Amino acid sequence: MKYRGVLRKMPTEYGAPIQYYLLFDDDFLNVNQLLDRPLEIKFIRYQCLNCGEERPIYRQGFCRQCFFDIPAAGDWIMRPELSKAHLDQEDRDLAYEKKVQLQPHIVYLANSSNIKVGVTRKTQIPTRWIDQGAHEAITIVETPNRYLAGITEVALKDHLSDKTNWRKMLTNQVKDEDLKEWRNKLRTYIPEEAAAFFVENGDEIPIEFPVLQYPEKVKSLNLAKTPLFKGILKGIKGQYFIFDDSTVFNIRGNEGTVVELTIG
Repeated sequence: MKYRGVLRKMPTEYGAPIQYYLLFDDDFLNVNQLLDRPLEIKFIRYQCLNCGEERPIYRQGFCRQCFFDIPAAGDWIMRPELSKAHLDQEDRDLAYEKKVQLQPHIVYLANSSNIKVGVTRKTQIPTRWIDQGAHEAITIVETPNRYLAGITEVALKDHLSDKTNWRKMLTNQVKDEDLKEWRNKLRTYIPEEAAAFFVENGDEIPIEFPVLQYPEKVKSLNLAKTPLFKGILKGIKGQYFIFDDSTVFNIRGNEGTVVELTIG
């Protein structure tokens, strides 16, 4: 069975375990059904997720021109503290920026390879935690806009990482933490502007991933260097495929790549 299309971040459904999907222009695939089956990935070409042209992908699935032009790739995406829509100030497209920035945002603690702090729109919970491969997460602050969440994250980064060690996450080198205790300990570092939005209640959310076998070490598949790969799919965690030979493939990191998937 063959599927062909441009890679995009896998949509997920919360469950035990998480359900993963690949969406193509005229079809979709429940990736969980491929576990323990042979899977071939063949590189075809690149295709920008914005303009649709066959151009090298620069970042986030976009070609270089689109990345520096479109509002969906503004600096405030990666650095929420740069958000200015609440001041009625435009970066690239004020209408778009108001739509995205002026809605409830969550500052959270997630435990994937280590405890990290992050920001996402409230509508992206628990999707954001799943995408990061976190096996548990909790809300610490809920703000009415992206800016307040951003400055809170910046303040908490002085006391906690904002990065995931993807190798540890994929080899499952994780330990359970008391996220409620961490939340209470970090409360004193929340900026005064956001202090009123601290979330005192709210339980840790557990996340179970569909993984049959974790590797001891991982090696990352680079389709530019290895345009044809074959392996047995042993798991899906975060936005990664995990194969029987310890190869891992980052779907999110390969957005904008057109591939052909052959299922054995």
